[in-house]
Formats: sequence, C-alpha cells, structure tokens
Amino acid sequence: MSVLASLVDALGNGSIEVVDLTAPLSSETPILELPPEFGQTARFELEEISRYDDRGPAWYWNNFRTGEHTGTHFDAPNHWVTGKDLADIGSVTPSAFVAPAVVLDVTAEVEQDPHFLVERSHLDAFQEEHGAFPDGGWLLCRTGWSSRTTQEEMLNNTEVGPSSPGMSPGCARWVAEESVLQGIGVETVGTDAGAAHSFDPAFPCHSFLLGNDKYGLAQLQNLDRLPATGAVVIAPPLKIVGGSGSPVRVLALVERS
Repeated sequence: MSVLASLVDALGNGSIEVVDLTAPLSSETPILELPPEFGQTARFELEEISRYDDRGPAWYWNNFRTGEHTGTHFDAPNHWVTGKDLADIGSVTPSAFVAPAVVLDVTAEVEQDPHFLVERSHLDAFQEEHGAFPDGGWLLCRTGWSSRTTQEEMLNNTEVGPSSPGMSPGCARWVAEESVLQGIGVETVGTDAGAAHSFDPAFPCHSFLLGNDKYGLAQLQNLDRLPATGAVVIAPPLKIVGGSGSPVRVLALVERS
C-alpha cells in the first residue's frame, strides 16, 4: 500500500483523527484592538446576496467582509515591517501549510498568572523531556486562553492595557533566529503577549519571527486534544495576492491507538 493510500485508510478507520483547531468565524469573533490613532481591522460581516428567493430562487450565498487577521489566521512575513521585503501570504511556499507540530502546555502557569511569558528555559525543558523540535515544524503554545470567547475576555483589558500570555523577547528571538521551527501558534488574539507593546522590541514575536521569514498562527482552539509531539498541522490560507495574512481553517492529524 502506498503512503497516501495508507493515510486515507487510517483516516477512514479512525486510527488517525482530524482535530479542528479553528475558532468559529462570525460577527462575535474577538478581534485585535489598536489604540484609536491607528487603523482598525474589520469585524467579520456576512451580506446576504440571495436565499432561495426572487434574488436567486435556487441558491443561497453571501458576500463577506473581514480583516486578514481576524479569527484563526496565518501571519505572513510581510505583515511586519521587519519582513516587508519577504513573502506575502499568496507567496508562502505551500509545503509550509502541512507541517509537524509540538504542543507546549503552560495552562497551569497561565491560570496562576495571565501575564505569564514563555522563556527559553521552558523550551529547553520541553526538549529534554520530548526530544528535539521537528525541522520546519510549529511550536503550539497551549495556554487555555481559547476558553475566552468574548471580546472582553480575550483581550482582558486592564488599567495598563491588554493582558494575556505570550513569549518573552528572548524566547521569540531564539525561535526566530536559532531554532529549526517554521513558526508558532497561539490561542490568543495575536501571536504576542497582551503587554508586548511595551517589550523591547515591541511585539517581539511579530518582529523576530516574521523578520526571519517565519510564520504565526493565532486564535487556535482544541490544543488540549493534541499530544505533546506527533501531530501534523494543516493550515492553508487563502491565496491573497499581496496580502499580509488570511483567516484559515487549521486542522491537525493525530494518531489514535
């Protein structure tokens, strides 16, 4: 049996499960909020064209409007100024859309501290226990933040601004410049911590990863259904010519005994 035939057989008999890591996309989907002096992303909107009526008796369809970075989405390198001369979302190599993944579980730490930052030491400890990161793979950070489904819960605004977990600048720099990983995936509204506007550099996951021709996945769900190692992530964005990112339906393939 060929490799692809074996995969199809495993999907059919349930020995490989398809896990949906995507947040529902609607007008209620939490979105990034920038200070009012900056441009803002659009909420997701559906505009009905026809629904089995005189506008179209046999068909239902809609126009939709949204931002490239709304809901579960894929950040291309040109999304950030450090990667402005690198790939747009329509030019990202297709092999990046199917890649192995590891899951770093820091839910206990985040329960104690919503400002929690992943440090290089956490990545070293993970590799000590589970082995080296996969070449060209994703590092998915499981924080439990996806249980927050409203705008207020997801952003978690405080007196000093948004508060949510993420990576420290040093950790983001190591992933971007020294690791074999192709990018990170998070449960938060964007790949950086809520307080990353005050880091040095500001928004280090965006700055370092995208500037090093790597990628980001944001607003993931169901990371608790993935093993620490061994899953394969499928995350093909829309092929938007010149775009900086795209909403994406992220799936994971997981072997089940």
